[in-house]
Amino acid sequence: MKLASISENKTIEKRVAITPEIAKKYINLDFELSLPNNYGAHLGFNDENYKSLGVNLTDNEQDLVKNADVLVQLGLPNDEKLSLLKENQTLIGSLNTFSNKKKLEDLKEKKINCFSLELLPRITRAQSMDILSSQANLAGYKAVIEAFQNYEKAIPMMMTAAGTIPAAKVLVVGAGVAGLQAIATAKRMGAVVFATDVRMASKEQVESLGGKFLTVEGAENLETEGGYAKEASEDFKQKQEELLSETLKKIDIIICTALIPGREAPKIIKEKMFKNLQQGSIIYDLAAIQGGNTEMTEVDKIVEKDGVKILGETNILNKLPVSASNLFAKNVFNFVSNLYDKEKKKFNINLEDEIIEKTLIK
Repeated sequence: MKLASISENKTIEKRVAITPEIAKKYINLDFELSLPNNYGAHLGFNDENYKSLGVNLTDNEQDLVKNADVLVQLGLPNDEKLSLLKENQTLIGSLNTFSNKKKLEDLKEKKINCFSLELLPRITRAQSMDILSSQANLAGYKAVIEAFQNYEKAIPMMMTAAGTIPAAKVLVVGAGVAGLQAIATAKRMGAVVFATDVRMASKEQVESLGGKFLTVEGAENLETEGGYAKEASEDFKQKQEELLSETLKKIDIIICTALIPGREAPKIIKEKMFKNLQQGSIIYDLAAIQGGNTEMTEVDKIVEKDGVKILGETNILNKLPVSASNLFAKNVFNFVSNLYDKEKKKFNINLEDEIIEKTLIK
């Protein structure tokens, strides 16, 4: 089978879907692998790295798309490249099914097999393919680093002859994969960490990392069967707002990570709550691309409100592209391996396999 990947738009996406380490694995599975020249050069993966492994390199991306049996990408290619895809080809990546619904329906009509890996079920067998977890881990870590870099005070408690500097107090909103990594990172750097989440199952995880879980009185467990958060009731939102409003008075840094799959991010930090924050406080909003967890978040801008800075980027992983690419490429390879019938040397789209059934755009 012919497998290929084309270059992403590097102004918005610096990650690559196939690293040299993973290229070798594809070739060992008997895939014929083709990539464009300078595919990973911006990350230090030069053409010689790939060529020495047996990868075919070309300047003609259109031919790559036309001739590939399988196209592996970070996101959905542009319209020009999509128009080149033909019947029975397979496209694999993080295709953002909710934003690209019409385009994916058109591809399905052309009988192109599209697999979107953000739809993977939360089951043990799918963990090695879970792009959301691997990328969210890095995002949670980097959000803390970015927030601390913009905070103009020391993070850990420091006792000096001139006096004691208190430890920074961090609030993590949302204790999913990104939130838990944010808690762990902030604790390692000496901060006092608080966290809140609509899923009561998160309490034990937060406390195991040394964080203090803020419990909303009378809270119910708002967790889907797949392990994701679901929309909270108005009563819960009101109680959460009252709890957070009081908590914010002692918080220096907020890391927002709360997302509901396929929905606009919940507005948790309201504009009126900013008056409770101390001047010089920092908010890093990882939910910015889906509307943000604060009412003041603007994507790719530093917004100042009442002496508080709010940060949020389109793609924070562009600041960790090598690490993010390494993990993403491994996730995708594991997914491809699950699809691939080694004996017949072709994909077996077995809809009785939950992993395949859930990720295939139908």
